[in-house]
Amino acid sequence: NKKKISKTRGIAVGTIDVGKVRLMFWDLGGQEELQALWDKYYAESHGVIYVIDSTDETRLSESKLAFERMISSESLEGVPILVLANKQDVEGCLSIPDIKTAFSDCINKIGKRDCLTQACSALSGTGLNEGVEWMVKCVVRNIHRPPRQKDIT
Repeated sequence: NKKKISKTRGIAVGTIDVGKVRLMFWDLGGQEELQALWDKYYAESHGVIYVIDSTDETRLSESKLAFERMISSESLEGVPILVLANKQDVEGCLSIPDIKTAFSDCINKIGKRDCLTQACSALSGTGLNEGVEWMVKCVVRNIHRPPRQKDIT
């Protein structure tokens, strides 16, 4: 429903069941002031879904910088990353090869972890199931990942 879809303002929490697996999502807004909070959620994460607006070429470099900061976190070492290239249903949007090229210098920071860039449309749902099913497979393999939180004491 188009009326229910909006940009995340703040933080939203949700769950989805995929087979016998229940995924809990923390939907963290991309606004600059919220990005400072992202790392508070990394330690307990078994996977990351990073959403890119494929129609907003002007913010792509900003999105890439946020992505680089995120994948550079020690707390996310080895955690699978699903990059959802949203709004692929909009004419003139950036293609998957365009996005991969723009993010190509992040490849060394991604390292050996599982990473997939998936075309999708949040409005139609196209590509979302494929991406989430891929993430479930990765999370199941990664389920015993120990927390990465550093002791403060």
